Amino acid sequence: MIQFGTGGWRAVIGDGFTRANIRRVACAVARRMKREGVAQEGFCIGYDRRFLSRESAIWFSEVMAAEGVRLYFVNLAAPTPQIMFTVKHMGLPYGAAVTASHNPAIYNGIKLFTRGGRDATEDVTAPLAEEANALAEEEIPSMTFEDALDADCVRFIDPRDAYLDSIMAKIDMDAIRARRPRVVLDPMYGVSLTGLMTILFTARCDVDVINDRHDAFFGGHLPAPNPDTLRDLQGSVADHHADLGIATDGDADRLGIIDEKGRYVSANDVLVLLYYYLLRYKGWKGAAVRNIATTHLLDRVAAAFGETCIEVPVGFKHISAGMEAHDALIGGESSGGLTVRGHISGKDGLYAASLLVEMISVTRKPLSALLRELTDRFGVLYMAEYDWALTVKSRAEIHEKLMEKKLLPDFGLPVSRVSYMDGCKVYFEEGWIIARFSGTEPRVRIFAEMPTKARARELVRTMAAFLGLEFHD
Repeated sequence: MIQFGTGGWRAVIGDGFTRANIRRVACAVARRMKREGVAQEGFCIGYDRRFLSRESAIWFSEVMAAEGVRLYFVNLAAPTPQIMFTVKHMGLPYGAAVTASHNPAIYNGIKLFTRGGRDATEDVTAPLAEEANALAEEEIPSMTFEDALDADCVRFIDPRDAYLDSIMAKIDMDAIRARRPRVVLDPMYGVSLTGLMTILFTARCDVDVINDRHDAFFGGHLPAPNPDTLRDLQGSVADHHADLGIATDGDADRLGIIDEKGRYVSANDVLVLLYYYLLRYKGWKGAAVRNIATTHLLDRVAAAFGETCIEVPVGFKHISAGMEAHDALIGGESSGGLTVRGHISGKDGLYAASLLVEMISVTRKPLSALLRELTDRFGVLYMAEYDWALTVKSRAEIHEKLMEKKLLPDFGLPVSRVSYMDGCKVYFEEGWIIARFSGTEPRVRIFAEMPTKARARELVRTMAAFLGLEFHD
């Protein structure tokens, strides 16, 4: 069955992610556009470097062209945020990127965007999935990609310049040129390299690159920037005496950072640092939006500057909606995605990376010094994050215990309140813990944040034992 989660529709290649299902999704989208009278306004489709991504974009386009939808086909592997920007820039009603983002290499998927370059919300994706699942193969029209090109139903486009120019217009390029930092890039075999190198070379940075070849297996690693996958980048930053190491995930909407000492900087710290920089050094104003599993240190920074922090469910579409509703300055999540007011509504690893390079250039401070400045003023919170694969049975059992019966273990701490907005989140005076199901994989994730690592891990241990999950520290 085709099912959209927090990051679009994702499935294992050859299992759920098949040509037949891709055609079903394309047909459902095309018919929705025709019912809305926007088929001729156009649809932008792009793809990343995963196995079958380009082929899947072609299969998708063949069906939409046969249904009478005008297609704008980005004919080079491209970052997902570039496709979102293009939907916004061209004023299109819909668009899509063929990608499974940071999922393992055996996955692929489709992220759907709506007008303004926003992630499609559930009121769009749920009926689309229902319609797609009900379609029989013989109901779906098609024409060859070559015929669609000849008939001008599909047009090749290259929106890179407009996208990169938009980022550079928002960045203090003069400050970076004056500082000329040395940066090591790790695109993790994904699609960020050309864009980031263009921005950094234009700003006269010294740039070194690792893991840049096309490898559909991502070098045998998960294409997600985290402490386990960025060891090569840590070593390279040290070897080149770089000021910063920047990694992006498979489709370049998330980033991971290594400081000048070769130490991994968590996505939570990156988000809080950038918010602090925009408020303290640039003098900007505005609230912050974070998802329910992201650090509450952001709340402390907001309060110190007379701002508020809004909590939303996991899924960047909720962050985008929260930013729009509150005219927020920044929105982000603990998995490495963030955006800033005035850019696209979705997360963008290239823009966030560029802003970080600006930050160390404008302040003339190394990243480690800025982190010390932040913690000296706002304190330290430690997060513990763990996840477990689930069977259909184990998922149902956990859901019943937490979400239906609303049972909780004894944490040995007074509970301030409990939220079931997205999973089960328990708030304490000094921290919190959440257990929630992944929206992209059959897994359950437990996050806890407390003033010490030991106390955060102990909360996770208690919740895991209560749910019948084996805990390995």
